[in-house]
Amino acid sequence: MKTLWQLFVSFFKVGLMTFGGGLAMFPMLEREIIDRRGWCTRDEVVDYYAIGQCTPGIIAVTVSVLIGWQQKKVLGAMIGPIAVALPGFLIVLGLSFGLNFVMDHPVAQAALAGMRVAVAALVTAAVVNIFRSQVKRWWQLLIAVAAFIPVALFGAHPAWVVASAALIGLFGAWRNAKKD
Repeated sequence: MKTLWQLFVSFFKVGLMTFGGGLAMFPMLEREIIDRRGWCTRDEVVDYYAIGQCTPGIIAVTVSVLIGWQQKKVLGAMIGPIAVALPGFLIVLGLSFGLNFVMDHPVAQAALAGMRVAVAALVTAAVVNIFRSQVKRWWQLLIAVAAFIPVALFGAHPAWVVASAALIGLFGAWRNAKKD
């Protein structure tokens, strides 16, 4: 039960402090799940993010299901997504009562503008951390650039890019296996 409670509290905190989506939660997830709890390695979390990009739904929910499953199987896989989604649900529920006031109020607009900038900084920090931990060889840099261009310049769907990169990785592994 202790681990289930820790899963709930950890993912509730991640959900409470995450503004801006999946990548914005990476720094908080990194601190809580990797550094503080030691439940996963950085590589595992990056793998979970990749799975989250390739599957429908919210990345935070997918990652929480996978980490929950890793820790406590079915119960963990149920607790994780409930905990990560609950803060957002409660905040939106609360805001829905005064939505017109909040959205039109200059103070709220200023706060939202500040939050958007902070989220952009968090996403940038997450991308830099992931890039540093995953891109170690020239061919990985080549895949990263080849994945960035279609998404950033042509609006390609990230799932297609991630799936293509997975196929390239499988081809590389197959090719290396044939050499041995």
